[in-house]
Amino acid sequence: MSFQRRNIAAMDGYVPGEQVNSADVTKLNTNENPYPPSPKVAATLKEIDSAFLRRYPSPTAETFREAAAQCHDISVDNIVPTNGGDELLRLVLTTFAEPGESVAVTRPTYSLYRVLTEIQANPLHEIALDDTWDLPENFVQQLMDAEAKLCILVNPHAPTGKLLSVATLSEIASNFNGLLLVDEAYVDFVDPAREYDSVPLAIERDNVLLLRTLSKGYSLAGLRFGYGIGSAELIHPILYKTRDSYNTDYIAQQLAAAAIQSREYAENIWEKVREAREKLAEALRQLGFSVTPSQANFLLATLPDGHNAELLYQQLKSENILVRFFDQERLQDKLRISVGTPGENASLLAALKSRFA
Repeated sequence: MSFQRRNIAAMDGYVPGEQVNSADVTKLNTNENPYPPSPKVAATLKEIDSAFLRRYPSPTAETFREAAAQCHDISVDNIVPTNGGDELLRLVLTTFAEPGESVAVTRPTYSLYRVLTEIQANPLHEIALDDTWDLPENFVQQLMDAEAKLCILVNPHAPTGKLLSVATLSEIASNFNGLLLVDEAYVDFVDPAREYDSVPLAIERDNVLLLRTLSKGYSLAGLRFGYGIGSAELIHPILYKTRDSYNTDYIAQQLAAAAIQSREYAENIWEKVREAREKLAEALRQLGFSVTPSQANFLLATLPDGHNAELLYQQLKSENILVRFFDQERLQDKLRISVGTPGENASLLAALKSRFA
C-alpha cells in the first residue's frame, strides 16, 4: 500500500545536474559561479559565534532584508527572504494559486516549474517559444485562453540565455489578469549596456514578483539563500502567512547580508564572467557550433550537423568535463555549457578541438 497522494505517485521528481567534490573535474553543468564569494563573506563566517546557534534566528532575516533594501533602493516591506530561489517558487504557488488553477510557462524552461505545479496539483500550460526562442506574438492571448492564474518567466531565459526587455514584461503584466513571476536567477550577468532593471516595475505593479538568488551572481549556491521583490501587498502574505516560521538560518542570514553588501566585488566577478562568455561563444562558433546569444552565465550550443549531443556529453564526462544535456524536444542536438574560469573554458575547448577542429 502506498500512502502517497495520487498526483505525487504519478509524477517524476526533479533531476538536478551532477554534483561532484573532486578538483579533477571541470564542472560546467550547473551554472555555478566559477569564482569564490566576497572576502567579506569569508571574514563574516570566521567571526560567527557558535553560541548564537542555541537561539532561533530572526524569523524574517531583518539584517539581510535591510541590506537588500538598501542595495535596491526600496523598502524592506518589498522583500521576502527564502531558502534559495526554489523556495520562493513553492511559496508563490502555495500563496496565490488554488489547486486546480492553471499555471503558464514557456517551453522549454526550468524543469522544476513542472515538478512544483504537479505537487500543488496545478495544471501546467506550456507556451512554445518560436524558432528564435522568442515569445510568440500572441503570448498574452494564450495566457488568457489558458485562464492562467500565474505565469512564470525565467529572465534571462533558461536554457537559452535570451533576455526579455522590461518593456516586454510591462506589456505582459499590463494585459494579464494573473500574477507574473519573473525568475531572475541569472540577472546579475546581464550586460549593463542593456540597462535592464525590472525592480521599479515590480514595486509599481500589484501583479509582478521578482525572484532573486545569491546562488549565481554572489557565488553562494551552497548557502541556499534567495529573496523575492514585489509590492508590499504581494510580499506580506508570503512573509507572514505561508513562509516557514524560520525558513533561513542564522549563519545563512549573516553571510547573505555580507554578500549583498559586497556588490562592488560581485560586479567585478560578473564582468569577468561576461567577458569569458563572449570569448567562449566565439571559440565554439569557430568549431562549428551554433551558439544562442546569452545574457546569463551559460551558453546553449547546437552541435554541427552529423554529431550526437548525448554522445558528446558522455565523452566529455569520461574526460572529467561535465556539461548539461537535456533529452527534451528541441534540445536533443544541444549542450548547455556553464561559463567557467579561463582555465576551465580552455580545458573544454581543448577537448572539443580534438573532435571538431
